[in-house]
Amino acid sequence: LTRMPVPVEAGDGAVYTPLLTHDEQVDVLDRLDFVLRNISELRKEVEELRNSLQHLAAEIIGEVRCRLEETQRVTRRRRFPFHRERSDSTGSSSIYFTANSGTANTDDGESEGGYTTANAESDYDRESERESEEGEDEVSCETVRTARRDSLDLVNEDETHLILDSLLEEGLGQLLQQADRLHSGDEQEKREGFQLLLNNKLAYADQRDFLWRLARAHNDMYEITEDTDEKKTYASDGKEELEIAFQKWDQSAECHQWYAILCGKLSEHESIQKRIQTGYVFKEHIDKAIALKPEDPKSYYLLGRWCYQVSHLGWLEKKTASALFEAPPTATVQDALQNFLRVEELSPGFSKAVRVYIAKCYKDLGNNSAALLWMNLASELPVNTKEDAESERELEEMRSI
Repeated sequence: LTRMPVPVEAGDGAVYTPLLTHDEQVDVLDRLDFVLRNISELRKEVEELRNSLQHLAAEIIGEVRCRLEETQRVTRRRRFPFHRERSDSTGSSSIYFTANSGTANTDDGESEGGYTTANAESDYDRESERESEEGEDEVSCETVRTARRDSLDLVNEDETHLILDSLLEEGLGQLLQQADRLHSGDEQEKREGFQLLLNNKLAYADQRDFLWRLARAHNDMYEITEDTDEKKTYASDGKEELEIAFQKWDQSAECHQWYAILCGKLSEHESIQKRIQTGYVFKEHIDKAIALKPEDPKSYYLLGRWCYQVSHLGWLEKKTASALFEAPPTATVQDALQNFLRVEELSPGFSKAVRVYIAKCYKDLGNNSAALLWMNLASELPVNTKEDAESERELEEMRSI
């Protein structure tokens, strides 16, 4: 390859430089490729470092909050007993009254219990106050710029909580994003997500969006494990987390939704009587979830499942329900179909399971052409969950009939 001189600068004094040869161009490209690979690896390392820092920040925030609350408790315990009004009256409400008479001991010495009287402040009292103030300063230093060292009055407490709440909110947002990503992953990622939420429970146990995700993670672990006892434990623990949440957030659609789901999972391991009782609880919470968030397709899917199962209750289950309740649960296949169609309306292709249920409903109602249509539509969707895998098997069985 012949080198072609190219002018670098114009004018009579122009300097000419040759173009790169083919080998030199290849060498430059190889170097660029090497640089790009290093940049890509660096990005991955930065992302891993960022995640590690997020975990560390959450742990630090939780520890700071605990230390702050303990500091405030210690401060109150130390401050209030000593900052009392001094009175010369025998009718004072001092805690140093004698137990026998209910009146103050008028001696300038010690009372019957060995305590100093309210009418005189001893050297012991003054020394205790000085020790309390010194101890208060030492403890409050540990709040890491969130409280003044000389005192913890009400104004400073409010400012401290504002700072902590801001830090917690920022850390919570990052944590929830990571939890959602892990929830959407494979089994190993779901396990990591569950452990991640458990590790941060101390810092965020009073946050609504954290608690329903923790309950969801319990459901993930229920699906992953094969041991029956472990399944029951995960479902029961998840329910307990949400029962705590309901004390403060009864208007959370997600909390009601996941409570219903975990109730349903737990009922799979209980008697017919308990399953029927749980069915009422399930329906109650799904209805609340729909009322609070009427555009959520998942709630309609769950309600459709409930209606379909109730419409197919066996003779023994119907008799048990009639014996236990004045108004046994009632629902028809048509009710189930309307809820499944509502899911498709809100989120077309929501899941393979939804379309298989629609096909089953149409088949039960005798509309075979509509059933075949939805079977074909279900075949177009991938298998993403265990429910989808079960629906795939049902689909094959329906085609074989």
